[in-house]
Amino acid sequence: MAKLYFYYSAMNAGKTTTLLQSAHNYRERGMRVAILTPKLDHRAGSGTVASRIGLKAEGAAFDHAADLERWVEADIAAHGKLDCVLVDEAQFLSKAQVWQLSEVVDRLRIPVLCYGLRTDFRGELFEGSQYLLAWADELQEIKTICHSGKKATMTVRVDDSGRAVLDGPQVEIGGNERYVSVSRAEFKKVMRGEGTIEPLQAPLPLD
Repeated sequence: MAKLYFYYSAMNAGKTTTLLQSAHNYRERGMRVAILTPKLDHRAGSGTVASRIGLKAEGAAFDHAADLERWVEADIAAHGKLDCVLVDEAQFLSKAQVWQLSEVVDRLRIPVLCYGLRTDFRGELFEGSQYLLAWADELQEIKTICHSGKKATMTVRVDDSGRAVLDGPQVEIGGNERYVSVSRAEFKKVMRGEGTIEPLQAPLPLD
């Protein structure tokens, strides 16, 4: 039975690595998968999905206006049966696109696995995450650790001094030099301006 899945986490939890492993597992069994990735995240090049540990795969880049249900139908018409759709950086989906992916599941009977952040640097839901949390059949958290040793559930955007950025656009593409995953307690602390956060030392720009 096809389902809509949402695998969510804070930054640097290995979401993209998990997506690429899922794609490999399907392909190893002779199944065909499609990987979708938003055009606005072009850190590894448009259409390329890359993890922090060096794994990568080519996908199809889409913009905010794309009809993903129609895209899947066209892909099937061109290349034949599709066994799974995987979506990287799913927080950037629009409400309409989450609905279209639910139609891929319900009408076309193809499982859709979405991977993304739950909240932005202010602790607010992204549009895509909001509707995936509301409409997905299965939700699974991918865990990572705060520098305090607690589970990290929030993401902080930091400036060059390591202080939390409180304002700005919701979407600002960046890696470890701009974002740090922290626990809720640490998030509240740094958002109050109490101290700074050291970004990860290794230059790992991709999640």
